[in-house]
Amino acid sequence: MNILDNLKYRFKHAGIVEQLIYVNLAVFLLVFVTNTFGFLFQSKTNFLVEWLALPANFDDFIVKPWTIITYGFLHTSFLHILFNLIALFYIGHLFQQYFTPKQLLSFYLLGTLFGGIIFIASYNFFPALQDVAHNSVLLGASAGISAIFIGIATYIPNYELKFPLIGFVKLWVLACIWIAIDIIQIPAGNAGGHLAHLGGALLGFFYVRSASNKELDIFKSINKLFSKRERKLKTVYKSGNKTPKPNVDKTRNQEEVDAILDKISKSGYDTLSKSEKEFLFKQGKN
Repeated sequence: MNILDNLKYRFKHAGIVEQLIYVNLAVFLLVFVTNTFGFLFQSKTNFLVEWLALPANFDDFIVKPWTIITYGFLHTSFLHILFNLIALFYIGHLFQQYFTPKQLLSFYLLGTLFGGIIFIASYNFFPALQDVAHNSVLLGASAGISAIFIGIATYIPNYELKFPLIGFVKLWVLACIWIAIDIIQIPAGNAGGHLAHLGGALLGFFYVRSASNKELDIFKSINKLFSKRERKLKTVYKSGNKTPKPNVDKTRNQEEVDAILDKISKSGYDTLSKSEKEFLFKQGKN
């Protein structure tokens, strides 16, 4: 197996969090390579960044509509991608304890989309940003990561994480700090980027909170793109001695799962009994 086949195999069998990390790293390496060639040939711009970054100017965006998503996989700074991918790794795996991989991908993409919309709208609405809209662009995975983090914090606000020298901190407190950092930094620079992060955060919050933790109607059609349709089974034989029974066990299991998740959201995962943890683990594998 050569290097390319090995990379394909690892990507195919990786989880959704790792796959998103791989895609971000691959794009970053491509940017690094094109930067090198640009330096050698004395090019002042990187065509890949121009092709993938989201422009603040609406007229420029109309010409490159795909950038509303592609900017969420684009980084040009090592520290930028490092911090984003570390956050994605830890937050993404916490998210997957309560949601499916397809839902995580939906949060990431929709957070990126909504963050991009807020970015463009801000530069065309706020007077402080209108003058620089023509030469401002957005890039980075922060909006998608914000959607994932605020989404899981909304779902289990009382879940606690332990930090050295600090102790246990509830997730809702960390979410407030996360949002506050972006708000107070808007006047300091990169205002559009911070507003995009807030857009992703709003998406994550309303995605979970709407309709008693059910998906918004506008998102249902999008999630169908990431789910396989089940074929309807055709009945070919029916026993006269047996009558169809509803799937009572499945309903009871779901009720137990919901009760355990409610308990986690109120008092944290550590308050579960051993039997509850084992039951939740088994259901997660089904």
